[in-house]
This record gives sequence, structure tokens and C-alpha cells, in this order.
Amino acid sequence: MSPERVIAVIMGGGAGTRLYPLTLYRAKPAVPIGGKYRLVDIPVSNCINSNIQRMFVLTQFNSASLNKHIKNTYHFSIFSKAFVDILAAEQTPSNRSWFQGTADAVRQSLHHIYDHAFDYVLILSGDQLYQMNFQHLLEAHENKGADVTIATIPVREEEAPEFGILKTGSDGFIEAFVEKPAPELLPHWSSEVSEDMKRAGRIYLASMGIYVFNRDVLYETLTTLHQATDFGKEIIPSSVGKLRMYSYPHKTYWTDIGNIRSFYEANLALTDEVPAFNLFDGNNPVYTHPRNLPPAKISNTTIKSCILAEGSIILADRLERCVIGTRSRIGKGTQIYNSYVMGNDFYQSLESLTESHKLGIPAMGIGNDCYIKNAIIDKNCYIGNEVIINGGAHLPDQESQHFAVRNGIVVVKKGAVIPNKFKIQ
Repeated sequence: MSPERVIAVIMGGGAGTRLYPLTLYRAKPAVPIGGKYRLVDIPVSNCINSNIQRMFVLTQFNSASLNKHIKNTYHFSIFSKAFVDILAAEQTPSNRSWFQGTADAVRQSLHHIYDHAFDYVLILSGDQLYQMNFQHLLEAHENKGADVTIATIPVREEEAPEFGILKTGSDGFIEAFVEKPAPELLPHWSSEVSEDMKRAGRIYLASMGIYVFNRDVLYETLTTLHQATDFGKEIIPSSVGKLRMYSYPHKTYWTDIGNIRSFYEANLALTDEVPAFNLFDGNNPVYTHPRNLPPAKISNTTIKSCILAEGSIILADRLERCVIGTRSRIGKGTQIYNSYVMGNDFYQSLESLTESHKLGIPAMGIGNDCYIKNAIIDKNCYIGNEVIINGGAHLPDQESQHFAVRNGIVVVKKGAVIPNKFKIQ
């Protein structure tokens, strides 16, 4: 399909409370993933790889770092019509409220989006990990003569209450939809799926939050249902039986980065020998901000199943099943297991190191003889020597100035200072 026929709209997300404290200073799509990327790089890269060249990113909460990343990363030829533009929530004489939900965000942005010629609007989430050729989705939408198409994937019973669950007819068109059904309702919402999916217990057809709307259908729906603020909760359920809504099955890896546990597991899964999400697929590269950094330097370290980003200086004793982000500094004798170290935004200068030493403040990075397990270390942290961070099910959820515990995972907050011999265990 010609790129002139499609506009993509990427949702910048709400307040991101379930990903707190990673969203303390940044929007959810700006959260670092895979050691060197941001979550928003995933939908943008999928669009570029699918020859979709015009994208809007709708932002509102903690959007400074997200806006900066997009501005510094996605540049196209001046002879091209391609763009990734930011549409921030704005107050106007006719509307003085911020975005109230996904549908309201698109509705308030219609006057910007409809300045362009297109046939279809592709609406995407900014906080999911997957690879998809959107051309196949768009072709299915057009070939079926659909008004709306929803990308769907089978999920397990324990996951189903977190999603919009739907049922289709034999022709693939949606006949019923419920947003986040209560567990007691689930027996009525199972669907016919493949034998492989049945064996895996994936018998509930979930919306992935990826939609294709015909141009006129989107405008009509958002203006007619002018009080509806959310696609999943209101627009989609209200449109069942009124619009031709097709279910497009996605058959490869996809995960919603909805909370700290799913974020943690998605990152560590990248270290698998054959990861479900393949960063090394030359046909589907993930794009991000290019950095002129030196290669990682590693001295006397045993490394097992890890991803190491550029610019890092690793003197650790052992790293096992870890993602190590850009400009990470890890001291001698340190052992790190099952953890994501996001790295640093800059190198600490010699002058700053000297001053920190005088004041008894640890150097930026992770010090000597530390033991870290089941943790996420956010950016620009100052962790001293002989620190023990031992996450796991034995730790209750808790909150402090410099760290939080969520589902047994210790999250050290961005810029935190952890003194020598501090223990979380």
C-alpha cells in the first residue's frame, strides 16, 4: 500500500502509574528498553519497516524526554514527505481540558491529522514490544472491506482481565467485545483457536490496542460519540454491530509493557539464546538515537547470557542474564544476576569524581564488591561499594526515597545515591 494512503498515530500514554517509579521523570514510551532503545522506538521502527512514513506521536505526561528523543532521532530527507511529529496536549479557545483518554487524545488532534491526505489511520500504542508488518494488516483491512480493524492475539486466563476480549464470527468480523472482563465472566468469552494455542491455554482473543480506521469512519465515530474518551472502554464496544469491525490475528511475539514485572521480564528475555523478540533481525531493525560512543570495555569479567551496550566500562567479577545499558560503569568484584542496568546519560568528569570523593558520595555507576539480583537500576545512579540488592518474592512491596520494590523486583530510582554497604535483602 502506498505510504500516501496511511497516517500513523502513536499514543504517548497516560501517567504510567503501573510502571512507576520508571515513569517518575519520563513518559511511558520514553522508558529505556534493551539497553539502548526507548519504548517508542518499537512502533516507530515498525512503521518505518512497513513503509509508513508519516507519524504523529501524541504526548502529555512527563513528555520532555520523549519529545527530545523523537526530535533528536527521527530525521528524514528534505525531499521526502516522511515525518515523526509530536502533537502535545494543548489548550485552545474551544477546549481547555487535557487529553482524557486515547479516543479523546485523537479527537483533540483531528484538526492537525486531517490537514493531510490519507485513506486510513493506524492507531498504535507507545508501550508494547513486538514486530509487525503493518502492510499485511492494512491489506487485510482493505480486502475485507472493514470500517475498523483490530489486531488481536490469544491470551491466557490470568492475562485476559487486563485486556479487551472479543468474539468473532467464522468470517473474522467481531460480534462481541468486553473491556477487561471480570474473571467470573471469562467462561463465556473463550474463542476457537489453533491446537497450539489451546495447549498453551491461550483461548481468549485479546485486542492489542492496534487499530485501523477508515478516514471518514474515524471522524464520524469520534464526533458522534463526542463524550467517549477511550477506544477500548467506549468507542470499540459502542461500535460492535454498527460498524464492520474485523479481527486481524497477530501470530508472533507481542507483549504489553503494562507493569514493572512485564517490563522486567521483557528485557531479560532479550538475553535468551534465541529471543522471541529478535533485535538482530536485519530485515526488521529497531531504530534509535545514534550515539558516538566507544565500544564497551570489559576486564576480567565472567559474562553469561547478557546484552552489553556501547560506552560501558565493566570490571565486574560476574554478570549473568543481564541487560547493561549505555555508559554503564561497574566496579571490581561486583556480581549482578537477572537485572537490567540502564546505564548513564553522560560520563562523570574527573573534577566531579574528585569532588564526590571529598564529600563521600559514590561515583556514578555501580561500585566495587556489590551483589545485585532481580533488580532494575535506572539511569544515572550512584551506588557505593559492598552494596547488596537482593530482590525476590521475600521482599514486600515498598517505597523509599531512592528505591521501590514491586512484585519482588527492586527498582533503584533515577539519579539515586546508595551509600557504601547499604543492604536491600
